[in-house]
Amino acid sequence: MSELLAPAGNIEALDAAIGEGADAVYMGLKSFNARLRSSNFAWNQFEAAVQAVHRQKKKIYVTVNTVVEERETERLYRFLSYLDKVGPDGLIVQDFGIIRMCQEFFPNLELHASTQMNIASAKAANLMGKEGFKRVVLARELGLKEIQDIKANSNVELEVFVHGALCVCESGLCLFSSYLGGKSANRGMCAQACRRFYQAEYDGGISQGYYFSPNDLQLIEKIPDLVNIGVESFKIEGRMKSAEYVGSVTAAYRYLLDHWQEDKKGSIAVAKRMLSTDFARAKTKYWYDFKSPETIAESLLNPKQAGGTGIYLGTIEKTKPVENSEGLNVPFASLVGGTYEPDEGDSIRLHKKDDTGRVSHKIKQVLVDDHNKRWIDIPKGFSIGDSVYLLQTKSMSKRYNHILPRDLSTFRKQPGGQELPILDLSTPEKDKLSYFPEGIYVQVSTVSDMYAIQSENPVRVILELNSETKKSLIEKKETLPFSKKQIYISLDPFCPQEIENDLISSIEYLVNEGFRYWVVNNPAHISILKSMKATCIAGPYLYAFNRWSASWLENQDIDVFVSPYENSRQNLEATYEKNQRSRVLVPIFAYPALFRMRFKLPASYDFTFFSDKEGGVFKALSTEDGSFVTPEKPFSILDKSTFLKNAGFTHFLIDFSKTQVKKGTLRQLMKSFYKGEVLPDISRFNWKDGFYSPEKMEEYRNANERAKVNGNSFKNSNQKKAVTKNKPKKR
Repeated sequence: MSELLAPAGNIEALDAAIGEGADAVYMGLKSFNARLRSSNFAWNQFEAAVQAVHRQKKKIYVTVNTVVEERETERLYRFLSYLDKVGPDGLIVQDFGIIRMCQEFFPNLELHASTQMNIASAKAANLMGKEGFKRVVLARELGLKEIQDIKANSNVELEVFVHGALCVCESGLCLFSSYLGGKSANRGMCAQACRRFYQAEYDGGISQGYYFSPNDLQLIEKIPDLVNIGVESFKIEGRMKSAEYVGSVTAAYRYLLDHWQEDKKGSIAVAKRMLSTDFARAKTKYWYDFKSPETIAESLLNPKQAGGTGIYLGTIEKTKPVENSEGLNVPFASLVGGTYEPDEGDSIRLHKKDDTGRVSHKIKQVLVDDHNKRWIDIPKGFSIGDSVYLLQTKSMSKRYNHILPRDLSTFRKQPGGQELPILDLSTPEKDKLSYFPEGIYVQVSTVSDMYAIQSENPVRVILELNSETKKSLIEKKETLPFSKKQIYISLDPFCPQEIENDLISSIEYLVNEGFRYWVVNNPAHISILKSMKATCIAGPYLYAFNRWSASWLENQDIDVFVSPYENSRQNLEATYEKNQRSRVLVPIFAYPALFRMRFKLPASYDFTFFSDKEGGVFKALSTEDGSFVTPEKPFSILDKSTFLKNAGFTHFLIDFSKTQVKKGTLRQLMKSFYKGEVLPDISRFNWKDGFYSPEKMEEYRNANERAKVNGNSFKNSNQKKAVTKNKPKKR
């Protein structure tokens, strides 16, 4: 029997999910989850929820699906210890460090691989199974045939998203929000850059739109197929959605799962009608109706759709002031283009056409003029052309039985003050790392780019394995400007089932040809290369953000780590002690891929450059391997060479991925590095300021309040962490 899994972002949504027949719910607490902006659950609420849900013979899963900074690992340890005592049915995780910590201290906690872990193939799923995972949540960029093949060739439970919001970026690989201001999507603070309003330049002039705003997933018609494949769990997205939304969507999928075998066509029709008021965006089946990369993009992207959810009511056609009972002029508006006429008491959201503002509003009055035109009161500041969406009708007042008891005083479990045992990474013998010499490494995307950098003699070259380089290396067998011992091959972080066999064949061929060093960016890559005479380097997309994740990678026979692009100076230094820093390749220049999309952009997107309202300029690129968005302003810390060397870092990466390299460009960058010169018009990404953190902001505010009371100015101090002498044994 397949499981229906519903979101519970708050207590009301929990009531709705269970009330409408969900078999299981997933929820987050106040830390370590990818929806930090949702209400989430307090300690006593969560403990009570686990007990109450279990009493109803249902399951409850906890999202611990963010990457964790080194400074947070002790708090994570205490959090996991708390969860171990409370006893949820599973943890949905992204960070490899959580695997390592659970293996060492909490073996009874059931682990599920989050979609953020980017599991898209049987090889990746099976590696997670070997590491103790019971279930993987598959990447959302997969089709039915791929899911079927993964199920047939893997030994873990599969969970798939069937309804709700989508990310335009391939699962877990979005850097856009982090690049814009430290609000990392991989740390639960996504600012939804994909939903933003952009201006594009093309040959005919300038256009505007929500170019990367995706429609919402709806797979109600595909549920019977997925049941027949053997998928164990159907997941509804929506931890930031209302209880009304959770209830209506859960009810629809519950109805279909209970009735489709009796009347497939009829039950699908009923379920679709039940979903007609889910108050979300336009719908797509995404890869489930795959025809071509172009049609995928056209079914997914909706450049006219503002980022907020709700039923589209149209745009403001006219406005007029109307005097109210207090003698004040209130703005009223008539709408055009929608299919539903809002009424008094309905809640709406208004979006300015230039995306400069969004306001939610409850309609107080509806007027009908002599021409039978309806007018609704609106907030001040909105005008003709602005969009209006329905959030909730007055009639949506369905009440559910409360899951939690009224009295929570008996639920007192909280994370304690346990000290995390010290973990020392191993120190590989020097000759074992002979393939990893000190100096500058350069990454490129084509063989021709290798020739462009040849004269500067980087100590190693990292060449991406993509459609073009596969032709160069395998089909054409082109002569290369560097020896095979000097070349690392970098694998794409998105590894779907469709290409798995071809990828294995390509890797086998190249290993046999003498390419022995590989930058791996997906669990599937580790699994594939384990049986070959090859050396793996952990790429930036494996997110070794803390020494516990690095330790897990060590246990996969990986000794060298490329620091993630969005890493900060503070976290990099905290993760690796001085004697470990010679194992780390530090990116010092890059045009990082902010969005990575599996599909080609539509033909109507006939532009290369686009900008946001803050003036940031970005570049869109479509290739045979998908589409990419990169910043026009590169990330650079070339001028920090002296600091980096003094700190013990000896290996540096200049990354020209997705960028055509001109002769002389590398020479200029290396000059800046050796002289410590600041390049013009660059971004520091998160290097200087670190990640945006709600916890740090709260600590800062509280400290300031205390300072005001005490009459003292706030001084930041580094608190010394207590440690034990116990060192976990490496497995």
